[in-house]
Amino acid sequence: MSEGKLFSLGIEEEFQIIDPHTRELKSHIQQILEEGKMLLKEQVKAEMHQSVVETGSNICENIKEARTEVTNLRRKLADVAAAHGLKIGASGTHPFSRWEDQRITDHPRYHGVVEDMQQVARANLIFGLHVHVGIDDKEQAIHIMNAARYFLPHIYALSTNSPFWKGRNTGFKSYRAKIFDRFPRTGIPDHFNSYGEYQSYINLLIKTGCIDDAKRVWWDIRLHPVFNTLEIRICDVPMRVDETIALAALIQAVIAKLHKLLKQNLGFRLYRRLYINENKWRASRYGLEGKMIDFGKQSEVPTPELIHELLEFVDDVVDELGSREEINYVNEILKMGTGARRQLKVWRDTNSMEKVVDLIIEETNMGLR
Repeated sequence: MSEGKLFSLGIEEEFQIIDPHTRELKSHIQQILEEGKMLLKEQVKAEMHQSVVETGSNICENIKEARTEVTNLRRKLADVAAAHGLKIGASGTHPFSRWEDQRITDHPRYHGVVEDMQQVARANLIFGLHVHVGIDDKEQAIHIMNAARYFLPHIYALSTNSPFWKGRNTGFKSYRAKIFDRFPRTGIPDHFNSYGEYQSYINLLIKTGCIDDAKRVWWDIRLHPVFNTLEIRICDVPMRVDETIALAALIQAVIAKLHKLLKQNLGFRLYRRLYINENKWRASRYGLEGKMIDFGKQSEVPTPELIHELLEFVDDVVDELGSREEINYVNEILKMGTGARRQLKVWRDTNSMEKVVDLIIEETNMGLR
């Protein structure tokens, strides 16, 4: 991503490797990687658990390129999995597979994480969407990150896609976040007064042995430690390509709007992490079907209303970015509900977790041909 232009995009999606007969997760990453790297080269990689596979797009100058990349990556990965009698699925958690049954990928980095965090690491069987937005100026990036934190729960609510854990309805629209919360250095970050202050924090953690490098800071939004990007990591991986692209377009628009305000010497009000966390909790628990707090008005507001306000906030940069069509799909998500609602409907209609997995597989492959 380091050579990308301002507001360029990079999209990473984490997928489940599924046995279509049992619908269980399958620890089969090595076989998929061997063939996948011939087709996808460095755009496919292993994660900590062998039943997880991640794809990463090339640098995309605009959302149209990103759609092509994401679609092609999903299709090729699905083809590689199919050659081994397997399927891929996009959901923040698997409905019923147990982390205890999954093997850890044989790599020094993952062994190090498990040694450091023990069962918390072994149980971290989750699947996310990470969106990178290109921005070269680190000082600007810190100030934009500070402001963008406020909108993370809104974006997160649109992505909620993990209502089940180990065969149980958790009551959450996104249980994935509750699992990841067990890790250190996750969640909504504090705000930083400057890039220098942020760098001092990272250096102190490295000096004191808390981390070996900044890659072990897993906040919901972070300055990427290698690329010149802001990386938004709060989202569940959505089932449909259209959802991934809509979320990426919205994230890009938020960063572009805040950059525009910064260049005009205007600012967006900064809220403390304590407040933003209240809305993140509500997004995790209720998705689009609850209320969030409008801290300016000091009142609860239905979450879809706040999403509409967010769309109005970014509207003046959408056409500049060429993402009007993709942003408009956010309205479709508001109408049909997120993946969590669709998963729950199948479960309530059929009382079958296997049928829920079938839905995940079906929607993951939607529009790939």
